Amino acid sequence: MTTSRSRALLIVCAAATLPALLVACTSGGGAGAADPTPSRRSGAPTAAGPSDAELAERAEAALAFLGDEALVEAGVEKVADGVHTEPHLEDGKPYRITLVCVGQGSAQLAFTPAGSGRKGVVVPCVGAPVQQRVTGAEPLRVDVDGSEGATGAIAWQLDRV
Repeated sequence: MTTSRSRALLIVCAAATLPALLVACTSGGGAGAADPTPSRRSGAPTAAGPSDAELAERAEAALAFLGDEALVEAGVEKVADGVHTEPHLEDGKPYRITLVCVGQGSAQLAFTPAGSGRKGVVVPCVGAPVQQRVTGAEPLRVDVDGSEGATGAIAWQLDRV
């Protein structure tokens, strides 16, 4: 093979492989490629999960089906803070508390006096509503406490049945 033919063959091979090399270098698949994900602002959700505000919105949205015709009390709290309320209810009248926990772990619902509602109601933080009937009593205390390591938000609504 002559030198000019070798040189021509080398140029043709280089020209044929150049587009493939350019595609490989710009597709983001190679080592050292730039991260295509834009940086996030402070306070925004990260790879670890959504923000507290987003979790609270999700929990409240899950209660939207209830309406507020018979509403007595409602709220949304961080799981770590829990729910602690003493609503004014008519003695012996039926009520329903609906809770939605969004996040990780679970929470535990308790009533004082203990005979007002079912004991040991667990509220998993999976975004599904949990309902519990309760009989009105004065005074009544409703406590919802997160389990060890639970995170997220709890939305709750107490209605007259």
